[in-house]
Amino acid sequence: MGLGVLLLAGSAATQQALAGSRPNIIFIFSDDHAPHAISAYGSKINSTPNIDRLAAEGAIFRASYCGNSICGPSRATVLTGKLSHANGFMRNGNRFDGEQQTFPKLLQKAGYETAMIGKWHLGTEPTGFDYWRILPGQGSYYNPDFIDAEGRKRLPGYVTEITTELALDWLREGRDPNKPFLLMCQQKAPHRSWMPGPRELGLYRDEDIPEPASLFDDYLGRGPAAAQQEMEIDRHMFMFYDLKLEPTPEESQNLTGPDRSWENPLKRMNPQQRAAWDIAFLEENQAFRKAGLAGEDLIRWKFQRYIKNYLRCVAGVDRSVGQILDYLATNGLEENTIVIYSSDQGFYLGDHGWYDKRWMYEESFAMPLLVRWPKQIQSALEISQLVQNIDYAPTFLELAGAPVPADMQGRSLLALLEGKQPADWRDALYYHYYESRATHRVAAHYGIRKGQYKLIYFYEEEHDYFELFDLEEDPGEMHNLYAESAYEEIRVELRARLKQLRASYADTTGKPMPG
Repeated sequence: MGLGVLLLAGSAATQQALAGSRPNIIFIFSDDHAPHAISAYGSKINSTPNIDRLAAEGAIFRASYCGNSICGPSRATVLTGKLSHANGFMRNGNRFDGEQQTFPKLLQKAGYETAMIGKWHLGTEPTGFDYWRILPGQGSYYNPDFIDAEGRKRLPGYVTEITTELALDWLREGRDPNKPFLLMCQQKAPHRSWMPGPRELGLYRDEDIPEPASLFDDYLGRGPAAAQQEMEIDRHMFMFYDLKLEPTPEESQNLTGPDRSWENPLKRMNPQQRAAWDIAFLEENQAFRKAGLAGEDLIRWKFQRYIKNYLRCVAGVDRSVGQILDYLATNGLEENTIVIYSSDQGFYLGDHGWYDKRWMYEESFAMPLLVRWPKQIQSALEISQLVQNIDYAPTFLELAGAPVPADMQGRSLLALLEGKQPADWRDALYYHYYESRATHRVAAHYGIRKGQYKLIYFYEEEHDYFELFDLEEDPGEMHNLYAESAYEEIRVELRARLKQLRASYADTTGKPMPG
C-alpha cells in the first residue's frame, strides 16, 4: 500500500470518529453578519482574520442558507431543527414555545452541560440550559442589561466585549470540568443600529468602502415587490438614529420614526464613552453639514456612513472570535472542542440599494457557516453541498452520540465534515418568509433553489407572481426569466419540485401555487 493510500486511510479512520465523539461544542452566532463581509468568503470590503482562522484550520460551507431570513425565526430553526411553520415561530413578535423539543434539551439528556449567553430574541425565557444570561429583546450596544434566572442587571461596557467575557467566565469557572459542554455565545452585533465599540470607532475613517455594483438598482428587472419595499439606504434610513448625525434644534421639532429616539442609545453611555463617540463623528458630521449633498452624492454618503459602522461592529465580533480561540489554545481545550461560527441570516450591504434582510435573494438567504476541530476536521476543507440551518441541531446531536428525532427536518452535516460526498445529499432548498405587513414591507414569499436556478413565488393578493433566476448567468438576480419561453422546461420542473418540497416539509402555510 502506497504512502498516499495510507495517509488517506488514516485520515478517514480519524474522521469516522466524528459521530458520537462527544466533543465540547462552542456555537458562536452573530446577528445579521453577511457572508460577503467575511474575508474567507471573498469580501472585498473588510478583513476578518479570526473568523478566517476557522476556515483555514477547518471547514467553510460555500452554500449555506437559512429557511426564513429574519432573526427570531432563524434562531428557532437552529434550536429545533425544524422550519418556521413546524416550530411555530414564523415572524418576529411570535413567542417561542419553550416546552417543545430542542437540541440543547436533548444534549442535556445525553450528559452535556449547556449554557446560553448573549442575544436570545425569542420572547420567552431559555429552556434546556443549565446556565443562561441573555439580552432583553434586541439588547443595547452600550452598558447593556442582561437577564438571568435571578433577574435583570445592567453591565458596564460594550455588548460584544461583555458577551465574550461572560462566555469566557463560564468556561473558566461556571462549568463542570468533568462533563462535555455546549456553549452558545450569541452576539448582538452587527445588528441595526450599528453602534461600534470604543476600540473600533476609528476604523475606516480615512478610506472609502467600495460600493456594490447594484447600489443604484432601479428594480425594473423583477416583479413589483422589489420596488415596493421600505429598506432602501436612500429613502428609508434615518439620518439621526441610523446614520449618527445630531439634529439641529430646528430638525428636532420634526423628527419621525426611529429618529424620535435617536439619543436614547447615547443616554446609556457614561461620560467617557459619550465623549469618545462624539469625537469619532464630529469632523465628518461637520463636513457633511457644509457639503449640502443631494441626489447620488447623498446616497453615497449614506452608504459610506452605514457600511463603515456595520463593518466596525463586525470587527468587534471578529476580535471576540479570536479571544475565544486563544482561550481554547492556552487552556488545553482546543483539541477536544469543535467551534462553529454562523449568523442568523445574511444582510444587504448596499446591494440593490438596500440594508436589512428578509428576501430569498442571495445576499440575505445565504448565511456563513465555518467549523473547526483540530485534528478531526481537515484544514481548509471547502464544502459545496447545499446546507441549511435546519441541519445544525441534527449535527450537534450526532456529535454527542444522541439519537436524532425523526421529526427534525434537517440532516447532520458530519458526513460532509468528514470530506465525504453523499450521493443522496439534497439537491434543492426550500424557503418561506412570512413577515410582510411590518417593518420594511417585504412581501411574503416562498421558493426553491436548485442547481443554478431559483424560483420564488410571491403569493399575496396584490402580488401573486413568480420570479425565476439563473444564478450562473445573473448572480445579482437582476432579471426575472419566468416569462421567457427559453426557460419553460426549467420553470415547469422547478414548480413541480417546489410543490413536492412543500409537501415533504408539510408546509400548508401561505397560498398554494396557482395551477
